[in-house]
Amino acid sequence: MIQFDDVSKRYPSGQEALSHVDFRLREGEFAFLTGHSGAGKSTLLKLIMHMELPSSGQVFVQGQNLNKLSRRQLPYYRRNIGLVFQDHRLLFDRSVFDNVALPLQIAGYDPALAARRVRAALDKVGLLHKEAQNPVALSSGEQQRVGIARAVVNKPALLLADEPTGNLDPELSEDIMDLFRQFNDVGVTVLIASHDLDLVERMRRRVLVLEHGRLYDAQGTGAVV
Repeated sequence: MIQFDDVSKRYPSGQEALSHVDFRLREGEFAFLTGHSGAGKSTLLKLIMHMELPSSGQVFVQGQNLNKLSRRQLPYYRRNIGLVFQDHRLLFDRSVFDNVALPLQIAGYDPALAARRVRAALDKVGLLHKEAQNPVALSSGEQQRVGIARAVVNKPALLLADEPTGNLDPELSEDIMDLFRQFNDVGVTVLIASHDLDLVERMRRRVLVLEHGRLYDAQGTGAVV
């Protein structure tokens, strides 16, 4: 599903965000990416999303070499990836329904099919009864659920999350992780960047650790291969 081959990322400022990263994430796997602030977690996710390009090395997703991905292919590539942010990134001038429908509208879905998909996604995260509300009226946990519904409405094969529980209390964090677990149970590959080590440990999944741009296994005993 995801393969990094000797990937490094250096920004024009000279900062080396990632250094010789090698790892593979199998289809249907659920893994966490942890590390200190500035370790390179967000950069790694951006490379998978093709929001950044590696300075050296190659990134493959579903067998596709992202270094060779054309601008024209990019929108189609991203449709197969769901992305969840810590700060939700919802549009507060639109309803919950319209926020979740946005990816389908951009992709040109038939409105009737889009409506069915939106309501199915909202039902999955327990917010179907709030589809007409404005996100500003929701709690932080509910806003995060809207963000997750938006991320999965396209039925992506890969779900990425960048600190999805960073602003939530422990109980809500467990609820959000349970949603990710449910999506993984039906075959979605999940990669979550998180600094919540207690929560990560309780989930008992594969853990990738970034330290100053280098990737190690969960025990820090060696590089991930």
